Formats: sequence, structure tokens, C-alpha cells
Amino acid sequence: MTDLAAFPITARWPAQHPDRLQLYSFPTPNGVKVSIMLEETGLPYEAHAVNIGKDESWTPEFLALNPNGKIPAILDPNGPGGKPLALFESGAILVYLAEKTGEFLPADPAARYEALQWVFFQMASIGPMFGQVGFFHKFAGAAYEDKRPRERYATESKRLLGVLERRLEGRDWIMGEDYTIADIATLGWVRNLIGFYGAAELVDYATLANVPAWLERGLARPAVQRGLEIPARP
Repeated sequence: MTDLAAFPITARWPAQHPDRLQLYSFPTPNGVKVSIMLEETGLPYEAHAVNIGKDESWTPEFLALNPNGKIPAILDPNGPGGKPLALFESGAILVYLAEKTGEFLPADPAARYEALQWVFFQMASIGPMFGQVGFFHKFAGAAYEDKRPRERYATESKRLLGVLERRLEGRDWIMGEDYTIADIATLGWVRNLIGFYGAAELVDYATLANVPAWLERGLARPAVQRGLEIPARP
């Protein structure tokens, strides 16, 4: 049996199945990227809820795995060379799992890099901008009298949705016929923007056609439905 005792995080979140990949996460748009990917691939894994509402990602045990204090993170007992691998950053984890399983990332080098650019587009643009909309529209920032920050991020989010809308013209998925980690990375953020954040009207979501159809296709996938609820909220 694999011994994961060298990793402090296992003291706070013990592994019941140390031979399986360990997921430390919470069902946020970033967190569900990895749970969806794990559900899609069928890799055996064990999910641990790191309650960010209680600042559990800032505990010494979690910081030993991810010094940036953000979910998700993984600990794979069967990493490269058969050695345990600890990994954080959702984009890096998606690429790792895609390469580990040979799924959801094109094998052709040119198509692979094309898919990766859309993963990085989500990481660098969609996630940060949509998250700011959430802060200024739904959370503490909504009480600010000065609405210029909210409008700034809403305007940029509308632009980003336009980029995605044009990319999806004539395509079922971001890469065309093939569903990839580019879709997995992005689905949860678009869902959150118009759902949990309640910002559909703010970003003119009703004017789009390709993005809503793509989102509906993605949310209809059984693995996506399961992954959106993993780990279960306490």
C-alpha cells in the first residue's frame, strides 16, 4: 500500500484509500474543473472537501501542498516514475490528468497547443474577470457606491463571452467535434457567471446563441453533472 505520510496534508485529511489519487477541493468554478475531469476519465480518486468558507486552505497542512493557499490541489500516489506527485493550479492539473490518461487533449501537436491556448485563455482571462464580476455584483463589492469597477469587469466579461461566442460558431465544442480540457476548464465559470453570480443580464447573455448551446451540451454530460457536486459541501 502506498504510504502518503510524508505529505502533511494527509494528517488533516487522511486518505482512506491511499492507493487512489487524492483530490483536495471545494465545488467552486476552479475546483470543479478537476472533479469533472476525474469523473470524465474514470480515474479512481478520493475527494476531500477543503472548506474555503472556513479558511481551511490557509492551514499549515494545506499550505504544505499548495503554498498559494488555493483549491484545487491533488496528490497522486502513482505519479511519474511510480512516485507520489503533489500538484496545484487547476490548469496544470488538467494537463497532467489529460496526459496521464491520454484523454481530452489532442495527440496531434498542433491541435494540442491549440487546445492549451484555450485552457490558458480561461485561466488568464475568463476566470479572473468573471470572478471580479461576482465580487462587485453579488458579494461585498455590490455595496460599493462607485459602480465603475463593476462596469469595468462586466464590460470585459462581455468581450470575453464574445470571443467564446465567435470561437463556437459552427462548433459543438471549443476544439470542434472533440470535447477537451478547454471545455472542462470553462464550463463551470460560464455556469457560475449566469447562475450563482446572477450576472446574465449584466453581461447581455441573452444576446448570445453559441455559448448557451455549448453550455447546455456540457451540463448535459453525466460526468459534468457529477463533478459539479464534488466534493460535497459540508
